[in-house]
Amino acid sequence: MLAAQAISCGVLSLCFLIMFNAERRSSFMKWLCAFLKGPKDGEPNRRRPRVTAGEETTLWEEPVRPKKEDPPRQNNEAMDHALALALAEDAKNTKEKNHDKGANDEELARAIQDSLNMNPCQPYNPYATSQARARGYRVCGGCKHEIGHGHYLSCMGMYWHPQCFRCSSCHHPIRETEFTLLGADPYHKLCYKELHHPKCDVCLQFIPTNRTGLIEYRAHPFWGQKYCPLHEHDRTPRCCSCEKMEPRNTKYMPLGDGRSLCMECLDSAVMDTGECQPLYHSIRDYYEGMNMKLDQQIPMLLVERQALNEAMEGECKGPHHMPETRGLCLSEEQTVTSILRRPRIGANRLLDMRTQPQKLTRRCEVTAILVLFGLPRLLTGSILAHELMHGWLRLKGYRNLKADIEEGICQVMSYLWLESEILPATSRYGQPSTSYASSSSSSYRPPPSKKGGISHTEKKLGEFFLHQIANDTSTAYGDGFRAAYAAVNKYGLRQTLNHIRLTGGFPV
Repeated sequence: MLAAQAISCGVLSLCFLIMFNAERRSSFMKWLCAFLKGPKDGEPNRRRPRVTAGEETTLWEEPVRPKKEDPPRQNNEAMDHALALALAEDAKNTKEKNHDKGANDEELARAIQDSLNMNPCQPYNPYATSQARARGYRVCGGCKHEIGHGHYLSCMGMYWHPQCFRCSSCHHPIRETEFTLLGADPYHKLCYKELHHPKCDVCLQFIPTNRTGLIEYRAHPFWGQKYCPLHEHDRTPRCCSCEKMEPRNTKYMPLGDGRSLCMECLDSAVMDTGECQPLYHSIRDYYEGMNMKLDQQIPMLLVERQALNEAMEGECKGPHHMPETRGLCLSEEQTVTSILRRPRIGANRLLDMRTQPQKLTRRCEVTAILVLFGLPRLLTGSILAHELMHGWLRLKGYRNLKADIEEGICQVMSYLWLESEILPATSRYGQPSTSYASSSSSSYRPPPSKKGGISHTEKKLGEFFLHQIANDTSTAYGDGFRAAYAAVNKYGLRQTLNHIRLTGGFPV
């Protein structure tokens, strides 16, 4: 009896062990499949994997182990009956368990495969091979053809063949990792700098940034010539006529007295007294056409800078002068050295300049008019028109005028003459400008002094000289001109001159 009971207990233990192992294997398979597939939606209370950080990050989860229960302590008959039922059930479900095991293995294999196919986040790499992903839908943004096998570039929301991603300036492929984008146009960084970074018009280099990192440069208010600030202090030559600075790839003509002349201004420069006489007579005719004839023959001389300065020092009285005096209306007797013959232009200098001293005697209120040599025709003419107005005022008895009144009305005459030279013929004859219409009651409109008209370059110079007069910042020449010009435009030249004679000022 004891032996039979022992055998029964052993068989029963073996049965429980088989059942426990089967249940444990089934639980492990279910846990492993669930772990590989991840948590299901709607399971907030499901245990989450714990993460531990070290040299390598590991995800792990403790499986839920089934609780062991002690077999029921019953009599031997009950144990025999349970053993028989267990053996029958085990025999019955052997085939089903084998089938479930195969299904669990297939589910595990699929879960592992799905985990291997997961696409983790990868760092951005503009160059990639076409073998990594299917790309039948990718079209090159340059050639508009499908991107096949090989390298490609992803940029600006499009895909490109490397040879199709090109600079919008030089049209060569952009192979650098950095480039500049202007709108939707890509550029090499150097190409973009060549196009958009300002260059100095003097040293022809990129204008450097200042201490704050900003691009700082100077620009001429009329010509727009850009240059580095340091060129204002490094003795870079500047044209004495148009004020442009000398570029490094160009040579200005030195006049031998500290002045330099650019090639454009040199082209129409007046170099000696004889060459200036036709221009002088045409301006006298201009005055006569404005009913302002000069009764006296006033000598005119073209002189060097030193001679003009010496004559200005010898003039005990007279109008105010600009810091750079280029003309003078003499009232005293002096001996002045004038230029007799035009110098030859040699290798970057003037040659064979002949001068002649000339004694000037006073026969009227005006002894002579002196003008600096080497200036363009339009600038020389505007100076003559200005100085002739000084002579006209003295000859007509205008005495003791304030500097801004006398210089202002003289600048108006210079301005009006320049307008007559550069305005179109329709403005001079058909429909006169406001200045001409208000200048005189006469219908006379003088033709330009230069036969055959003027070139585009000379016209641009004339516009610059008008700009200089209108924007002068000095009190006598600048403010005086603007007040005189406003009075002439409002009341006319004749009435303005009569008001000056009576009151010593401009009409308001």
